[in-house]
Amino acid sequence: MQNIPSVDLRDFLSDDPKRKQKFVNEIGSAFEEIGFVALKGHFLDDQLVEELYGEIRNFFALPLETKHGYEIPGIGGQRGYVSFGKEHAKGRKEGDLKEFWHFGQYVDKNSKHAAEYPDNVEVKELPRFNIVGKEAYQMLEKTGVYVLRALALHLGLDEFYFDEYAKEGNSILRPIHYPPITSEPENAIRAAAHGDINLITLLMGAQGRGLQVQNHDGDWIDAIAESDELVINVGDMLSRHTNNKLKSTIHQVVNPPRELWGTSRFSIPFFMHPVSDMKLDCLENCIDDENPKKFDDITAGDYLHERLVDLGLIKK
Repeated sequence: MQNIPSVDLRDFLSDDPKRKQKFVNEIGSAFEEIGFVALKGHFLDDQLVEELYGEIRNFFALPLETKHGYEIPGIGGQRGYVSFGKEHAKGRKEGDLKEFWHFGQYVDKNSKHAAEYPDNVEVKELPRFNIVGKEAYQMLEKTGVYVLRALALHLGLDEFYFDEYAKEGNSILRPIHYPPITSEPENAIRAAAHGDINLITLLMGAQGRGLQVQNHDGDWIDAIAESDELVINVGDMLSRHTNNKLKSTIHQVVNPPRELWGTSRFSIPFFMHPVSDMKLDCLENCIDDENPKKFDDITAGDYLHERLVDLGLIKK
């Protein structure tokens, strides 16, 4: 496959069973073949997107000392600010050329997950920052729930199979700033080749060149979405759970041509995680003689911890 297929969530949301099945077939096939789609018809409106980008630009333009004040020790970077170069891809020592922020799940104080999740960090210099971030988080989460329902049907499961795991899941909204490049990077790029940890990722900001996806032939394909599309991909948790029936595809964000070094890049992935006690054991209906079980049993929480150590965000 040489390009990223485009699908429309409004097909799945329609009252027409044929349109709904069309969406299930299209996204299921894409996730088996390359692990990425461009999605129209999501729940983010243009005004929210515009305001979110404005707030994010304002935050990353704050003085470095101010931003460092929002870097919270001891939580593996799961909330607040993570400074430039701190995260690296699994197996690499060079830090990625990025800084980012994390919004996390919003739960009632009586939730059984309330003690598990760190509080979100309030940016006092920007009164709208957290309000807009929360709204975007919830609209992306809502979109993700419907994508998972379609995938459940594709896998021969009950349509609402993933709902109990996605509700109050440990999902993360990560606004990323790739600053201008000021000198020749030594063996470092904006985001080195990696697979995502989670169930699915919903990405805002793939409208220009930079994001590349590796197909099964080992070729890198530019993943460029239309202005009204999100790019959605399979994460390693979903790949494990489906015994690699749905493919978690390696991807990267490459440095721009030298003439564009002076420009920033912003992207906003929503990493959709399940609750930590979800078992990622390979689904029985994804195992057969031709596809024997490929992964050991593990919970989502234990797997996440392993991967955060790999990324350098948690020290052993």
